[in-house]
Formats: sequence, structure tokens, C-alpha cells
Amino acid sequence: MAFQRVKGTMDVYGHYARAKEKVSNVLKGMAELYHFSPFETPVLEPTALFERGSGETTDIVEKQMYTIFDKGGRSLTHPPEYTAGVARAIVENKLYATEDLPIKAYYEGPLFRYERPGLGRYRQFTQFGVECVGADSPWLDVETLLLAVESLYYLGFKKVKALVNSLGGKASRDAYREALRAYFEPHKDELCPDCQRRLATNPLRLLDCKVEHDHELAKGAPSIIDYLSEEDRQRFEQIVRYLDALGIDYAVDPGLVRGLDYYSGFVFEVKIEGKKDYGSVLGGGHYDDLLSEVGGPALPGVGFALGLERLLASYIDEGLDSDADPGLDVYLMPIGSAAFERSFGLLVETRLSGYSAEMPSKEGKLSSYFKKAERSGARYALIYGDEELEQGRAQLKDLARKEQSEIDLTRLAEELDARLGEGEGHHHAE
Repeated sequence: MAFQRVKGTMDVYGHYARAKEKVSNVLKGMAELYHFSPFETPVLEPTALFERGSGETTDIVEKQMYTIFDKGGRSLTHPPEYTAGVARAIVENKLYATEDLPIKAYYEGPLFRYERPGLGRYRQFTQFGVECVGADSPWLDVETLLLAVESLYYLGFKKVKALVNSLGGKASRDAYREALRAYFEPHKDELCPDCQRRLATNPLRLLDCKVEHDHELAKGAPSIIDYLSEEDRQRFEQIVRYLDALGIDYAVDPGLVRGLDYYSGFVFEVKIEGKKDYGSVLGGGHYDDLLSEVGGPALPGVGFALGLERLLASYIDEGLDSDADPGLDVYLMPIGSAAFERSFGLLVETRLSGYSAEMPSKEGKLSSYFKKAERSGARYALIYGDEELEQGRAQLKDLARKEQSEIDLTRLAEELDARLGEGEGHHHAE
């Protein structure tokens, strides 16, 4: 019986896997540059964590969660997002009980959402994100967006644009919810069933509806900017001044509300202007009540997250993946049966010298070796016969320059260092 992968999932291998690893490493490296530390939470969490933390009326909680009941009858969910889990971990492990606030964490791992697969969207996908928890400052809000934007530029994207908004504090949002109800109520019968329900439970969600009629209707809705308290307005204006000073390309989008209920104050999404429109490739914002919602102290936070698969699709479309495969440093080419038998020791020595190396799996012709070396992206070929091995000699050929020289095998590491070391080699281990 032949098996196929589950709808909305994917197998990752070959060049795509290399490109994904490169993107991941860049994102992690940028997070480290901003003094974020790695963080990991389980792939099963209590279902109530997301109902309480992410918001019972959000699409993620209502429609998209993969939930199971274990043998003890407990309701568990594969995480649809990580922020609630990070908040739970901070509270459970009392990480907030430190003088070294804020806690700055980055994470990467699989998430699960039962949604319609589409352009760059999967039901199991990899998310990278950061959270900065325990301190409140407009600068921290801006710094988080700056990290997101700079990471995309560092990956090689040329046109990156941020959309920003403020949801204000509780008083501002309460006033705005009433304004939205007043706007949408006369059109209630025209709304999709979900939005008819949201009108009563959480009218902010109406601004995020993807149904075309509702989406068009939402364009005429009141702007939350007009309902911000003086304090919320001043904070948002300060953030905008920081964005101007940093030269970040942005636009204020009053309809931007994000898809999770814990956001308050500054929110943002980032788009890449490229060959295809993938929509927003990342989003995030500020939150004030999430930690207290999951049983902890009232500490603010700010973060962003992105789906690696969607980002990677744009990365490949823009041709930024051309150097994702590091290639091989050395391909061994033994000539003759005796030389082939003695090659494994030479292969091990090359690798122990800190260079990636491979040899044929079976004896063959030199021409077939060169074809395999080319397919592996090897930079050098190490060519030798039994007589050369006896003399401790071999030919080292630069496959790009077609230059060949004899080397002393008793000084193999030094010979490779001279050609592949100090910034030239792919894999040299210090």
C-alpha cells in the first residue's frame, strides 16, 4: 500500500531544505544580534490556554485548532501560535522573577492550523518569532519591528514595507467597539454568519473578515485612530516619530487589527514587494494583558511571528536562494581497486581536518567521479592511485579553475587549509 502525506503538509528535502535552513539561520542570527535568546515550548498545550490567551472568538480558536483528548480525558491542542505558550512558560517557570527584564526570547517550530491550504499556507507550518516581555517602552515596540524589517533586508529582499496601527488601551478599544457596532448594525443582515455573530461578541474581528462583501463594507468603517485616548494617541505618535527617524518604510493602516485578541496598542504587519503578492509575511504587536490572562503578573510584551514556508516561497521567487547549497569541499577520486580500498581512511582524515568530503560508493571510472563531484558542488577533487598513496602524494584539483597541483598527504590538513581555510572553505571547523 502506498501512502501519501496528509493534506496541507509537506516533505522538506534537497535544495528547499537547504534554503529553509539558511533563512532560519539568518533569522536566528539577527535575533541573537538584538540579544534575544532561544526558547522552546511543547507541541502539545492545554486547549484552554489558547481559548483564554489567544481569544475564544478568533478564527484560530473557533475553526483552526487541532485538538485531541488524551487517555486521561484531557483536552490538548497542537499549538496554532506560540505567543500564548511562551507566556505560559514564563509564568509557570517564574521567569519574570528577575531583575533582568525584559525577557527576550526567539523561537522556531511547527504549528498546526486547520485552514484552507493556499499560496505559502500549510496546515502544518514552521513559525519563527520573537517575544520581548516584562518592560514597557515605545522604543521596545519599535525595536521589535526594526528587527523584523532588518531581518528581511539582510535576507536580500529589496522592497519591504510595514503597515502600522494602534489598537489603544482598553478604554480606547471599548469606545471603538461601540462605534463599530453602530456602523455595522444597519448592515447586519448583509454580513456573513461569522460576522453576524462577531458583531455581538467582538466587532474588531469584522475588520479582519476575508469575505469580499464584508471586506468592502469594512473599508468604510470608522478609524480607530479617531477613538484613541490622549495617552494612546501620544504613544502612537511617538512610535511614528521613531519610525521616521529610523527611515523605515511604513504606512498607517487604521483597518489593521491582527487576528489574535491579546494585542493592544501598537500592531504591525510587514509586506514584501516582489514578483508575487503573498500578502503580509509577518505580523505582530504589543500586548498588555496576556500574562495575567494565563495566570501571571500584569507584564506587557511585544513580539512578531512569521511562517517560514510563506517567507521562503517569496525568497525563492526573488532568486535569493541561489547560494543556499554550500557544496562539498573535497571529492575523493581513487584510481584502481587498491586505492579505492584505502580511501576510507583518507576520507575520515579529510573530515577530521574540518572539511566536508565524500567518496564514491563503489569503484568506477574517473569520468564518472568527475560527474558526481560536479553534482555535489565540490570545489576540489583529490585524485590518487595506489602508487601515489604509497609515496604519500596526491593531486588536488580546483574544479572551478581547472588548476591541479601535487600535495603531500602527510600534511593533508595544512594543504587543505592553504586552499580552503580562512574564509574560503564552506565547512572548515576551527
